[in-house]
Amino acid sequence: MKVVLRIGKFLFPLVTSLLLMLAIWYVFLKAFPQVGPRVGKSPEDIWRYLVTSRGASAARAVIIDDLQITLRDAAIGFALGMVAALVVAALFVSFAAVEQTFLPVAMLLRSVPLVVLAPIIVLVFGRGLGGVTVLAAIVVFFPALVMIMAGLRDAPRQALDLVAAYGGSKWTGLRMVAVPAALPSVFAAARISVPGALIGALLGEWLGSGTGLGASLIRAIPTFQYNQLWSSIVIVTIVSVLLYAVVGVIENLVLARFGADAGRS
Repeated sequence: MKVVLRIGKFLFPLVTSLLLMLAIWYVFLKAFPQVGPRVGKSPEDIWRYLVTSRGASAARAVIIDDLQITLRDAAIGFALGMVAALVVAALFVSFAAVEQTFLPVAMLLRSVPLVVLAPIIVLVFGRGLGGVTVLAAIVVFFPALVMIMAGLRDAPRQALDLVAAYGGSKWTGLRMVAVPAALPSVFAAARISVPGALIGALLGEWLGSGTGLGASLIRAIPTFQYNQLWSSIVIVTIVSVLLYAVVGVIENLVLARFGADAGRS
């Protein structure tokens, strides 16, 4: 019962946020009448385009096909970025010299806008799946690295000393104490990174592969396909919130099993 209440407490703000976004959508269209009904589409227009109109099934099929490509790209980029962040965070926390050498470089790269790096990434990794997933992984990597490092450093010193006293190596202490203690930070990084991976995939598809929702969004503007444009944005937003919610539910289930203070006692 506690788990259900905990999940419900987590999901309630998300539902509230979706309703708030819907209200902001209406307010935006009313506040800027110069946008006009040709460009600015209301929720009713999107519902009609995707559900009730004669060509709704064809419109949904086009968006779903592009969405599948974007989700694939985002999933691979998310996995690569999270794994890389975990490995690099473990190295930085375990070896101060490695952190002092490479963390400033990582932060310098983080300060460079992704749009500037994108042409180089596309040139190195190609315009296909490789380039798109690298862009998505970069968006995931840097915020996850900072959060996971903070979580690993928050491991209880006494528990690490106990592992060392019994002959455990630095990696044993990391595996048995620091990583369990960092679970809340890892899941927090994952929640933040899921929407980031989608953004990175969309950007990579726009600047690189020319496939998926990222490319179709850009193509819709000069061809005046505003129903498709708004519908794609709505679908991406809903999917992003749903994925965030899925990670949050998994987080609550895992932390309910191991405890929010896993690895601290």
